[in-house]
Amino acid sequence: MSTTRPYPPGDRGHEPSGASGVSGSSQEDAPAGAAMAAATGAAASSAPPSRTDAGAVETPRGRQVRRLGLEGASGVVPLARDFTRQALYDWGWLPAAGADQRAAAEDVLLVVSELVTNACLHAEGPDELALACDNKVIRLEVTDRGTGQPAPRTPHRAGRPGGHGMFIVQRLCLDWGVVRAQGRPGKTVWAELGAPA
Repeated sequence: MSTTRPYPPGDRGHEPSGASGVSGSSQEDAPAGAAMAAATGAAASSAPPSRTDAGAVETPRGRQVRRLGLEGASGVVPLARDFTRQALYDWGWLPAAGADQRAAAEDVLLVVSELVTNACLHAEGPDELALACDNKVIRLEVTDRGTGQPAPRTPHRAGRPGGHGMFIVQRLCLDWGVVRAQGRPGKTVWAELGAPA
């Protein structure tokens, strides 16, 4: 699994896994929001997306994107988890029909918690959480203004407190990475998880 990408999330190039089901040309100069639109196919269709609620966009292909502004908010980790949980209900991941679906939803909530917590601890706090879902993959993006580079702590020491966040992300996700903001401080840390079977 990668920890950094020279291109935005969703532009997986010629990776053989095809886990995201998305490929396309690199958009290195595009801001994180444009990268999310490209990754979810929202920009690929000529039909305009339709608003389904205040934070959601459903594209003509059935992919959905939700965004939550976190800049200056308090209690951002529970706020992000609640926002994600509601999206999972709306997208049919919850209530879980079985153990696999319940585990997949809990993994998504855990990864959101870890990414937002890392932005709080190491990057001056998160600016935005973006979620995109199709029938195969859910993509999580946390944008911040920090200059640090998230990476799993090596060697990973399970018995010690702290330092487990990116190790957890690496273990639970199909892929994850970092896209640097162009012309300003900041980055988007993204992760992809498979939808329940």
